[in-house]
Amino acid sequence: MPWVFVLIWSTGFIVARYGMPHAPPFKFLAVRYALSILCFLPWIWLARVRWPLNRAQWGHLAVTGILMHAGYLGGVWAAVKAGMGSGLSSLIVGLQPVLTAVWLSSTGGHVTRSQWLGLLMGFTGLVLVVSRKFGAGGPGDQANWINLALAVGALFSITVGTLYQKRFVAPCDVRSANAVQLGAALLVTLPLALGEGEAMRWNGELAGAMAWSVLGLTLGGSSLLYMLIQRGAAASVTSLMYLVPPCTALLAWLLFSEPITAVTLAGTALTAFGVALVVRPAR
Repeated sequence: MPWVFVLIWSTGFIVARYGMPHAPPFKFLAVRYALSILCFLPWIWLARVRWPLNRAQWGHLAVTGILMHAGYLGGVWAAVKAGMGSGLSSLIVGLQPVLTAVWLSSTGGHVTRSQWLGLLMGFTGLVLVVSRKFGAGGPGDQANWINLALAVGALFSITVGTLYQKRFVAPCDVRSANAVQLGAALLVTLPLALGEGEAMRWNGELAGAMAWSVLGLTLGGSSLLYMLIQRGAAASVTSLMYLVPPCTALLAWLLFSEPITAVTLAGTALTAFGVALVVRPAR
């Protein structure tokens, strides 16, 4: 399950490359959430899936949906649309495992020395992997206070959402849980989408990006992330995010012929070894 999740989640940056030039971020995400809900509802009805049992669980799922869908995805996509390059945005969001471990340690959670070492090695490898991306976009690859605030907001949003889900969301079927989360995300995103002046320009690239966003990233990737958080330790689950940029680099090489340098390979190896230290079970 973790490796399938990493592979699917890595395609998010590929989707952004195809879809971002043809649509504003919040309109794209609002359509994505709506179509995803329309896919989940018949599945829930046909499989007779149970919905959350009480209002408290509906509320907790709504909070995680706003944080992990609307906040995280909205922040990253808006930051890239505002001129931030993929390298810097990946690096900022890549701080999530470290931020999660710091929070767990400060609240009495257990993070071992080997896990701290793995987190440090993983982040160092992440820096090496994305280092080639810095400045690669020219004038469109610049940081300013607006896109920095959006990216940092996305980082805190997914970190808090992960910890909140692990703490408050009771185990329930991933399909009904995802439908509730997406409904809450849609309610938050829709007003922002209606306020965007740019229209969606439908073509083959945008349609393909939307289809994979719904079927692969939301129905597949988000569902896997939900199950991983329910079943695993928060520090171990978030450390998997370190593997996303190396996997994305491999996909970009296959799809767009972007070169893979020796630094990228070294960073990938270091990241993989660091994640292994974090997720391996204690003796």
